[in-house]
Amino acid sequence: MATYAPMFIMIAVASALAGLFFLGASFLGGKLEKTREKMLPFECGSESSGGRHLKLSVKFYLTAILFVVFDIESVFLYPWAVQFKSLGWIGLASMFGFLAVVIVALVYVVKKGALEWES
Repeated sequence: MATYAPMFIMIAVASALAGLFFLGASFLGGKLEKTREKMLPFECGSESSGGRHLKLSVKFYLTAILFVVFDIESVFLYPWAVQFKSLGWIGLASMFGFLAVVIVALVYVVKKGALEWES
């Protein structure tokens, strides 16, 4: 624990300095005036069309979450592929188990129709 003391001191000092910096900037920056022009959404200088809140289908969010899940799969596959020869049969078996779980999850998602846009 004593070897980490300088690191904890550095983090505490950096946090205190950052807090003081932001506190000083808020005093020097002045008061925020909420005018009509400042509260409008920025649309590159053109008049905005539609409301402020865009209603999106849940399908967009579901697709994004599925993309992240299967993207994380590739994060786990890449180091395994790099160290393939040194891991031996145990590494191969464990990766096949991992891929089996991922493939079962993908089949489940397709069977539930999570990727169907026209439903």
